[in-house]
Amino acid sequence: MSDTRLYLITPPTIENMNAFAAEFEAVLKAAHNTPAQIACLQIRLKKNDIAASDDTITELTKKLLPLAHAHDCIILINDRPDLAKKTGADGVHLGQEDGDIKTARALLGEDASIGVTCHDSRHLAMIAGEQGADYVAFGAFFPTDTKQAKTSASPDLLKWWIEATTLPCVAIGGITPENASPLIAAGADFIAVSSGIWQHPKGPKAAIKAFAALL
Repeated sequence: MSDTRLYLITPPTIENMNAFAAEFEAVLKAAHNTPAQIACLQIRLKKNDIAASDDTITELTKKLLPLAHAHDCIILINDRPDLAKKTGADGVHLGQEDGDIKTARALLGEDASIGVTCHDSRHLAMIAGEQGADYVAFGAFFPTDTKQAKTSASPDLLKWWIEATTLPCVAIGGITPENASPLIAAGADFIAVSSGIWQHPKGPKAAIKAFAALL
């Protein structure tokens, strides 16, 4: 069995929060105690790089937190340490233009999980590690409809990172059950998945089953 874990990202837009919460809970239950058990959900509500309102992000986070915690899953908020603090989320994921680790750590505390997007850059990843990130995220590994990827990464980057450091890494960008195998083989600690779960042609629970078979 692989040590790689699933790291979910919300769809960019959610029309019905109650329906999504029910779907999220069903996915958590389907994955629980399987190789595809979900380690994390990142709340990323953005369309064409325009973020949802603070109230929307806050309401969704508070709705999903108890569901996640009941299944040993943490919740991170994209870009916004202030909303992570306000909602009681478990931490934040920072892009390169979304504030610095030191400020986020001071606000959220030592127990918070703070991850950083490092694109395809070994240099940015090393800096993030030195500044106290809990994980670094590399990508995009494949084309993705969720966001406009600025860079393209290869599995060799994951192999190098695993050999160079013990800091966990997340592979991100267009990952599906059909293309994830090279990233798992390269040693990614986590694979981040959005449309590969939520838009799977046979539904999210079928996607979880497919990932469980891989992992």
